[in-house]
Amino acid sequence: MTAAAAPDDARLHVAIIGGGVAGVALALGLQTRGVSFALYERAPAVTDVGAGIGLSPNAERAMLLLDRDPTGGGPVAGGYRRVLTPNGLDYFQWVEGLRTNEVRYKLHVGKDGFQGCRRSDLVEAMVAGIAPGGCGRVELGKQLVDIRQRDDDQAGVGKKEKPIEMTFADGTTARADVVVGCDGIRSRVRQVMFGPTSPVSHPCYSGKFCFRTLVPMDRARAALGLERTHTRFMYNGPRAHAITYPVGQGASLVLNVLVVLTDPAGTHGWDLAATGGRQTAPGTREEARAAVEGFHPAFRAIVDLLPDNPEKWAIFDSLDDPAPTYAAGGICLAGDAAHATGPHLGAGAGFGVEDALALSTLLEAVDGAAGVEGRAQAVARALEVYDELRRERTQWLVGATREVVELFQWDRSGMTEDEHWERFTRVIPARFHQIWDYDLEGMMADGLGKLGLPPVPQPN
Repeated sequence: MTAAAAPDDARLHVAIIGGGVAGVALALGLQTRGVSFALYERAPAVTDVGAGIGLSPNAERAMLLLDRDPTGGGPVAGGYRRVLTPNGLDYFQWVEGLRTNEVRYKLHVGKDGFQGCRRSDLVEAMVAGIAPGGCGRVELGKQLVDIRQRDDDQAGVGKKEKPIEMTFADGTTARADVVVGCDGIRSRVRQVMFGPTSPVSHPCYSGKFCFRTLVPMDRARAALGLERTHTRFMYNGPRAHAITYPVGQGASLVLNVLVVLTDPAGTHGWDLAATGGRQTAPGTREEARAAVEGFHPAFRAIVDLLPDNPEKWAIFDSLDDPAPTYAAGGICLAGDAAHATGPHLGAGAGFGVEDALALSTLLEAVDGAAGVEGRAQAVARALEVYDELRRERTQWLVGATREVVELFQWDRSGMTEDEHWERFTRVIPARFHQIWDYDLEGMMADGLGKLGLPPVPQPN
């Protein structure tokens, strides 16, 4: 077993497990603040799975604050802006997909308020901002196996060795003051924190699954028309909805298509044992066609854009067994590892960026205020504050996402159609604005205040 090069014992050192959106955003936030970090990614390259991704206004503001650059030229916001696809309209639009194909509701998101891109393009653009020879590094092919956290008695007075040891599948070890699990919905860090057999350590099936694809824009426009392919739409119907929006640029412009269906077997419809722990399985376009039989031809045309044998993605989240805390000593969770949610409110990745902002703010404060002897206690307190700042809001999102998907899929529960749409137009804007209008500067000031420190002035 080989130990990685030891970080400077005199400075706080943060280990980030996982190189998705949240992990890379955290790395860049720490880099901007001069905090030492190492990002460990199990894959041979830092990228991300998935097709398209949309980032809402709160996420874009969090990027600017992470960068401390209001112009948008920093590594997080700048990376995003290099790969985003501008909206054709500044509205989110919902279409009655069963009979009329008419837009039933529009929600204004502001200029450039909810723009999309390929998820892999976003991560690759951001990771390019990690400066070689700077305060951080990226290590690939690092699959976490275990974490051991030394307690105060083991540490002893004057002990300067980093208190947390990580072991990787390749036999190497590494040490840090802080370990942040950004390792996704099947987080190994979460399993270490709560035990591998605890229900809290594993996601739960939401009773929804989806098919997704990226469609060449000329083919998409031939099927749906220019008006329905230049901006974001959601098509709604009983037990099904579809989302379409453009991603990519120039010759690589495509239409992101996501078709979400209700599992007839409900939340018991996906057996992880049968799939070998996988949350995907082979599917067919015919299965999706059967689910929307009798829908408006425009909705069926979206389904027809799927490939013959699309992969079926089960939608898991953390609603049934939420984490009772996001922090334990010097270990914490962020992004999907903390609060995995469905895609229906388009906020999961953005909340991971918010997590990165909270952690960057608090860990910078610890790096600047705590000496070596008191650092473990200062780290533990900072992560407790992080939990206080983030858990209520993020777990609200998981529940709200389950709530709105039933509205999207017309679970009317005895309501008339008019009553359903009245509730839709009341609930949907309230949920989105609770996401979008969050006071990020207030969150940062609150966190520093809990540590007994003044707010950090932000560039204008």
